[in-house]
Amino acid sequence: MASLERLRPDHAPALLAFEKENRAYFAASVPDRGDDFFAGFGARHAELLEEQAAGLCHFHILADGDGAVLGRINLVDVADGSAELGYRIAERAAGRGLATSGVRAVCAPAFTEYGLTTLRARTTLDNAGSRTVLARTGFVEAGGITLMDRPGLRFTLALADTVQAAG
Repeated sequence: MASLERLRPDHAPALLAFEKENRAYFAASVPDRGDDFFAGFGARHAELLEEQAAGLCHFHILADGDGAVLGRINLVDVADGSAELGYRIAERAAGRGLATSGVRAVCAPAFTEYGLTTLRARTTLDNAGSRTVLARTGFVEAGGITLMDRPGLRFTLALADTVQAAG
């Protein structure tokens, strides 16, 4: 079982290990972060914490009992009560419902602590796993897009309905 934790300064070493261990796995479905991301990870982590403190984004990790990062659940581009949802799950933890449980877990603080009313998400049509996670967590299709030069879909989730249903 993994716990959802808001990103903190002391998460940096475990988060960097997660990103390095899963680099090739992630690059198979999303653009690679590039070598500069890893070389400047400490500074980037500090920047993310500053963005979080300013309320521009809300970053989370999914950690196992030993503190190893199994996934990330992020809410970015916060504006007007809305944010874009993004998530990454470690290859070794994929296919076990961790993304679904992590997305469900972030909905309550998104609504009650961060004051968000709507989450947005997007994925490519060929990412069946991500589409499944969004469907299982109540997101509804909101139209087609082009994402990374591939056809995709946009989704939305009304948090008030989701949090009340879960509560």
